[in-house]
Amino acid sequence: MPFNQILKDLVETVPHAVGAVLVDWEGEAVQEYCHCDSYDIRFVGAHKGIILSRLRETRGESAGGLIEDVVVSAERQHLLIGAIDKDYSLVFQVERPCPLGLARFHFNRAVQQLQEEM
Repeated sequence: MPFNQILKDLVETVPHAVGAVLVDWEGEAVQEYCHCDSYDIRFVGAHKGIILSRLRETRGESAGGLIEDVVVSAERQHLLIGAIDKDYSLVFQVERPCPLGLARFHFNRAVQQLQEEM
């Protein structure tokens, strides 16, 4: 399944989803799908994708293993950031009314699909 279709399915399936972006290790957007200006989701992806990379570098391999994903909750939104592999991450932005468990379920499925495609 093409990357764009995976991102589209994620954003269209999850209520209150804003957008999803696949970013590389430098924060460059590879593919995005969103209900906002594509610049906005690329901007979020560039900065938030780097967060996961830095956390993984800082944390390294500990007793718990490498960090796979992180959720950042803000007043109006949640950001889900997950590693596809060592070079690519998925960033998913949802509005606060979105049930976080539902967003994580579909997010994790999208991460797995992207891993299979890589």
